[in-house]
Amino acid sequence: MNIALLIEYDGTNYKGWQTQANAITVQQTIEQSIELVIANKINLIGSGRTDAGVHASGQVANFRINEINIPEDKLVKAINSKLPRDIRIKDAKYVKEDFHARFDASARRYSYTLACIESVFDRHFSTFYKFPFDKQLLLDSGKFFVGKYCFTSFSKNNPDTKNYICNIEECFWEEQEKFLRLRIKADRFVYGMVRSIVGAMLEYSRKKISREEILFKLNNPNRDRISPLAAPNGLVLEEIYYSDKIF
Repeated sequence: MNIALLIEYDGTNYKGWQTQANAITVQQTIEQSIELVIANKINLIGSGRTDAGVHASGQVANFRINEINIPEDKLVKAINSKLPRDIRIKDAKYVKEDFHARFDASARRYSYTLACIESVFDRHFSTFYKFPFDKQLLLDSGKFFVGKYCFTSFSKNNPDTKNYICNIEECFWEEQEKFLRLRIKADRFVYGMVRSIVGAMLEYSRKKISREEILFKLNNPNRDRISPLAAPNGLVLEEIYYSDKIF
C-alpha cells in the first residue's frame, strides 16, 4: 500500500527536512512517529528538501507498507498523536502504487515574507531586514526571474544536483499590512534557490547590484558570482502540484 501525506511544520527547531546524522530533522521525526503507529519501519519520501529553519504549509510525502489496518480517515489522528506540536499531518490518502511524492510533482510554490516592523511574535515566520531599501525596486524585481534559466548563480552547491535549469512560472511581491510577501512557483527548485533569489532582490532594492547584473548572472551561470542567501525563517513551502490532484 502507498500512503500520501499532506504536512505542515514549523521548521525553527529542525535542521531541515532530510534525515541526517546527529541532528533532528522533520523527515526523521515523522518517520519515527509513523513507525510507532504501524509498528513497522518505513522510508518517507518527501516532495523536496527544505533547509534548516524553513517551514512548510503544504509539504507532500509518501511511504509504502505491505499492510495497514488503520482506516484512511483515522490515520491523520493516529500519526498526529505521536508528533510534536510543531509538525502536523493535515491529510492522508491511499494512492496508486507507483505514486512518488518527488518525481511525480509537476510544480512547487513557495512564499517568502519580509516584515515591515520588527516583532517578537512574527520572527519565526518572517524576516525583518535591518537595512533600508527601496520598496518599489523590490516590488519590480520579481519579473526579472520569470522564465527558464540555469540557476547556478542563485543557489547553493549540491553534489547530488546535476542540472540547475528551472522554469519559474510566477514570481511577484504582494504588499500586505505589515509584510511584503514573495510568491514564487516553478517546475523545480534547487538547493537554496529561493533564498538566493530573495538575497539578490534585496541587494537590487538597496542599489548594490543592477538589473543588468542580475540578468547577466541568469544568462551566464557561474558559482563565483553566487548571490547572498536571505535568512531561512521567512521561507514557506506552500504547495506541491501533481497532474492528478491528491489533496
